[in-house]
Amino acid sequence: TCLCAPSKLLMLSIAKVLLEEEDKEREQERSRYMAENCPPVSMPRTMQELQELCKEINKNIDRIDEERYDLEMKVTKTNKEIEDLKIKVQDLMGKFKKPVLRKVRMSADAMLKALLGSKHTVNMDLRANLKQVKKEVKEEDKELRDVGDWRKNIEDKSGMDGRKKMFEAEA
Repeated sequence: TCLCAPSKLLMLSIAKVLLEEEDKEREQERSRYMAENCPPVSMPRTMQELQELCKEINKNIDRIDEERYDLEMKVTKTNKEIEDLKIKVQDLMGKFKKPVLRKVRMSADAMLKALLGSKHTVNMDLRANLKQVKKEVKEEDKELRDVGDWRKNIEDKSGMDGRKKMFEAEA
């Protein structure tokens, strides 16, 4: 701790000297600016000189108001840009790299139980919830399957006799 104290005192004394120099520079800059932009006023002796002085002061006021307005617009625009950039920075800071995910072998029931906790009562066995349906076989489908030898079937239906048999079978 002994070694740190002298270096701290040294840094504080240097900082104090720098601050004093900045104050002197700021005061000199202020006096220079005032000398340039605000010349000493000579009191007018006649009414006409007073009116000219007033006109000149009004012109200066108008010019300075325009400059002030321009600077205000510039400041508001810059402030808006700063706010937009802050929002962008916050958005970027909010995003993070996604970690590499490991493959986990888990059934759908186990996954729902892990996500929903004890509320999980839904069974994921979808086939258990299906109704049993009996398949009805139509007679026409049976006939088509039981056709047998197709050559015999064609010979029976060929010619006028075959057509006659078809009509009789339908009736």
